[in-house]
Amino acid sequence: MLFSLGLIFLVGLIMAQLSQRLGLPRIIGMLLAGILIGPYVANLIHPQLLAISGDLRSLALMIILIKAGLSLDVADLKKVGRPALLLSFLPASFEILAYCLLAPLIFNISWPDALVMGTVLGAVSPAVVVPRMVNLIDRGYGQDKAIPQMILAGASCDDVFVIVCFSSSLALAQGQGVNLSSFTSIPIAILTGILIGCLLGLGLARFFNRAYQKGDYIRNSSKLIIILALACLLMGLENLLANYFPMSGLLAVMTMSMAVAAKCPKQVRDRLASKFNKVWLAAEMLLFVLVGAAVDIRYTVLAGGLAILMIALALLIRLVGVYLSLLGTALTKRERLFTILAYLPKATVQAAIGSVPLAQGMASGQLILSVAVLAILVTAPLGAWAIDQTYQTWLLPPLVKK
Repeated sequence: MLFSLGLIFLVGLIMAQLSQRLGLPRIIGMLLAGILIGPYVANLIHPQLLAISGDLRSLALMIILIKAGLSLDVADLKKVGRPALLLSFLPASFEILAYCLLAPLIFNISWPDALVMGTVLGAVSPAVVVPRMVNLIDRGYGQDKAIPQMILAGASCDDVFVIVCFSSSLALAQGQGVNLSSFTSIPIAILTGILIGCLLGLGLARFFNRAYQKGDYIRNSSKLIIILALACLLMGLENLLANYFPMSGLLAVMTMSMAVAAKCPKQVRDRLASKFNKVWLAAEMLLFVLVGAAVDIRYTVLAGGLAILMIALALLIRLVGVYLSLLGTALTKRERLFTILAYLPKATVQAAIGSVPLAQGMASGQLILSVAVLAILVTAPLGAWAIDQTYQTWLLPPLVKK
């Protein structure tokens, strides 16, 4: 496994640098590195490492969500409460509806199978969106209307909504019926995640502050380890509590770091953010290379032009959901377009659940996986490139007034 880890970091770094020199987002190089050294091309990644790749991707996501929480300001979130809430479910709902209506016509499949396909494809990728929004927050772009915070909050809840919908649609497609209580679990999972994360974060901030006041200095590296350890426990707690009540572990992690940032001195918050910036350099490589390794490039040939047509039509309908979410806001046309582009990328959720219908023996499982793979290869680089190319001209930079 050590040889495989070395390849992931080395090949991922080389490919990321090559992409950057070509004027492309680094994520493209990392995804390609994963595809090249993954099991479907060169097969250079150890099977045991692939077996735990889901946990490693979760760890990387935890790191960027902690980093995001340390950068978020509660006051900024209050500015964008309603649109952020709508962005957490409305665009995904429109895209799922698009698949339900169009996939049976394009692929000649049943509407329950089309519903499963829609829930697999409906989620935006936090792995692509979150680091970019955190970067914009750090650099001050869009801060006059808290646009990165709005996108960050909406995208974080979007995955919770889609994954719950996926579980219910899969049960329906397999003839088990729909458990309506699973849909009520969506707001419960969000609220419990926020509550538990907030309580833990406030307790952690109090511990850090009391130690500082007593002269018991805790190194920032130790604080990083403590926060990471608690984040892992929160993710594990989500599974432990699943039989009792739903909880979003990822939201709990981000809320915990937000509470720490809100209650700790600015100097402590900035140093912690700096530490997590450095850790993210390695975590980013793990996340995107392993997502690329989960992509079976052969399926793109099987999917063909019809899959590209379906993805494009569904994204167009999804954009309507984003537009409706922004009605009544003070955003300009360019700022609305930027938000629409930020909701294009797909990667993490599709890589995680795209193969589940096939493993469950669904007749359309191969097709669903093929469309998911193609969506990753098309939208992840496209969305990342669009965000990187437009934010400097479409969002107000720091200290610039209208």
